[in-house]
Amino acid sequence: MTKHDVLILGGGLIGQTMALALDRHGLRSVVVDPVDPETTLTTDFDGRVTAISSSSWKLFDALGLGPLMRGQACPIARIEVRDGAAGAPLDFQSDDDDDALGLMLENRVLRRALWLLIQQAPHVTRRYGHQAVTLDRGPNGVTAQLDDGEVLSAPLVLVCEGRHSTTRAAAGIPVAAWDYASMSIVTAMDHSLPHGGTAHQIFYPGGPVALLPMNPGTRSALVWSLPEADAKAMAKLGERAFLAEVDRATGGLLGDMRLVAPRAVYPLQFRHTAKMTDHRLALVGDAGHGIHPIAGQGFNLGLRDVAALTEVLVEGARLGLDLGDAQLLARYQRWRSADVMAVTLACDTLVRLFGIKGRVARAVRRLGLGAVQRAKPLKDLFMSEARGESGALPVMLTGVTV
Repeated sequence: MTKHDVLILGGGLIGQTMALALDRHGLRSVVVDPVDPETTLTTDFDGRVTAISSSSWKLFDALGLGPLMRGQACPIARIEVRDGAAGAPLDFQSDDDDDALGLMLENRVLRRALWLLIQQAPHVTRRYGHQAVTLDRGPNGVTAQLDDGEVLSAPLVLVCEGRHSTTRAAAGIPVAAWDYASMSIVTAMDHSLPHGGTAHQIFYPGGPVALLPMNPGTRSALVWSLPEADAKAMAKLGERAFLAEVDRATGGLLGDMRLVAPRAVYPLQFRHTAKMTDHRLALVGDAGHGIHPIAGQGFNLGLRDVAALTEVLVEGARLGLDLGDAQLLARYQRWRSADVMAVTLACDTLVRLFGIKGRVARAVRRLGLGAVQRAKPLKDLFMSEARGESGALPVMLTGVTV
C-alpha cells in the first residue's frame, strides 16, 4: 500500500493545478485519471480559450506557471457590455497603473505548461490511464484500489472529476441541477479591425454573444449561446453564412472575419452541490459547481477553490493535524460556500434577466446599464469582482505561497 498526503481523483486542468499547489508546499499527492494528459496535448489550435482573472494569474505566478505562459496570453484592458448590438455600451476599463482586468489564454497553452511542471514536481505521483475501482473513506483515512490492483492510501481525497463526478454521486452529496436548454458555439476568428484588448459581451433574449481578445491583435474567440436547436443549426451553416450571422449579431464591431478554428458546440447546464465536503472528502472545481459561461468565471471559481484548499491544508500540516480532519474541511466549506453561492446565483440571474423578451424589458435593462455606467463606485465593485479580488482572498491569489 502506497501512502500519500492527498489522493486526487481527476487529472484535468483543476486536478493538475491542485497537485502543483500542494507540491509547491511539500505536500505529497497522487493524481489518478483514466486519461493521460499527454494525450490531450496538441499543437493545433482548436478554438478553446479561457478567461483568466488577474488574481487567478497571480496564483499561476506563485506556482511557476505564469512565466511559462504570459507571452502567449492576451491582456483584457477593457470590457464592453451591451443589450443588443445597437445598445450603448457599459464599459469597464483598467487604469494605466492597474493590472489588466484579466487575460485570455488558449487552453492548449495551459495544458502544455501544466504537463511540463507536473513532470518536474517531486511530490506528485502520477497514475494516469487508471481509475479507482473502490474507494473506502474510513475513520482513519482513505484507501483506493486502482484497476491494476494497486492500493493507495491518504488522509483525504480531493474530487476534481468535473461536473459529472461519479465519486461525488457515490458519496451521496445532493446536487441542484438543471439544463438551460441552450448550447454554446465556441470558435475563433481573425478580423480586419484590431480588438484593442477589448472583450465584448452582447446580450440577446436567446443568449449572449462574447468576443474575447486573443493574440495577435486581430484575432478573437467567439462564445455564442443560443437555444439548443438554433445552436445546432448555426453550427452546421457554411462558413460564409455563419460569419454573416456573427456579423449581424455583433453589429460588425470587428470588421471582416474569417474562421481560424473549428466550431464546437457545448450544452449549458447549472450544477451546485449542497456542500463542498464530506467525510475525508473535498470537492474542487466543477465537481462542486458548474455555471453558465455568461461571465467567464467558471474556471476562475475552481482556481479559488484550489487556492483556498491549499492554504487550509498547508496550515493544517504545519500544525501537525490530520489532513482529513473535520475541522479543516469545515474551514474550507465555510470559506468557499459563500463565494460559490454568490457567483453561481449571479450568473444564473443574469441569464434569466437578459432572457426576458419584449421592449419594456429591454428598456429597463438598458436603463440599468446606463445607471451603472454613470456610477463609478458601482463600476469599481464590478471590476473588483471581474478581477477576482473581492472578499477574503487566499494568499496564493496575491502571487505568493502560503
